Amino acid sequence: MAKVTIDGIEIEVEDGTTILQAARKIGGKIVPPAMCYYGPLKGSGGKCRVCLVKVTQGSAKDTRPMPKLVASCITQVQDGMVVENTTNEEVLNARKAIVEMLLINHPLDCPICDQAGECSLQDLSYEHGVSATRYEEERRTFNKVDLGPYIQLHMTRCILCYRCVYTADQLTPERVHGVLGRGDAAEIGTYIENMVDNEFSGNVIDVCPVGALTDKTWRFKNRVWFTKPLDAHRDCPTCSGKVTLWTRGDSVLRVTARKDQYNEVEEFICNTCRFDKKEVSDWTIEGPRHIDNSSVISANHYELPVINVPIVPNLPVSTKKNLPQA
Repeated sequence: MAKVTIDGIEIEVEDGTTILQAARKIGGKIVPPAMCYYGPLKGSGGKCRVCLVKVTQGSAKDTRPMPKLVASCITQVQDGMVVENTTNEEVLNARKAIVEMLLINHPLDCPICDQAGECSLQDLSYEHGVSATRYEEERRTFNKVDLGPYIQLHMTRCILCYRCVYTADQLTPERVHGVLGRGDAAEIGTYIENMVDNEFSGNVIDVCPVGALTDKTWRFKNRVWFTKPLDAHRDCPTCSGKVTLWTRGDSVLRVTARKDQYNEVEEFICNTCRFDKKEVSDWTIEGPRHIDNSSVISANHYELPVINVPIVPNLPVSTKKNLPQA
């Protein structure tokens, strides 16, 4: 076990734990943001540099600080390590610069992007971005690549986090897409015009932190904050069948895997559940999906707290609320 202090809060974690994982065990605002790291995907992290932190004490045995900022998603903790994230000015300035770099070639598509309202880059730019750009050069453009009937690729929005590549590598037997080219010419593609059509290919949509990979069956149909997400399940022979239905009225507009508080998929789902089962009758509804109050999706206020839990049995945990103590 190793004891690590992050922004003045000490926690004991297992050896081999990264700084980011340790921060997530503490929770709250001290958790560094992450655009490329994805817990369920082995080998992810170290690409976007958004999670940089300052190690002011390497360990109890070697108290010297690390000379440069380190990526918290791939740096393992040492016993006695002291880390600064939100309390360090150098870290905040570096994060601001990284956000500016990520936005250099990113188009102003938020008003029409299907990812708007649940986009990690939107949240990041709101917290650490600036209102104007200093970039005066011509932005990158790419030839359109057709990935098939279900997945829409907007390469101009991509930040090359590699999440979709790791997902295809680890969930499917044959990956047909990857990162082509080098430097500012790098892009997601299939080299030859191949469809991404395996049974779990739709999961690349869920793992994408921006609007580069979106669901064609949901394209331009609605805004996410006008929908009501419901937890539901079905008996599926291919996957767990546990999903979130995004509904408006009696219509199921899209189906996604369930995600945790860090927007990471809890259990990957198959394409049959995602694209083919768009009727409420196809599913067993468990209740409203809990959405964090800080999210624009919660603007509906659809999730009303139930005070008298014993009167209404079998409630989802997210709807239970204790009365304040006098």
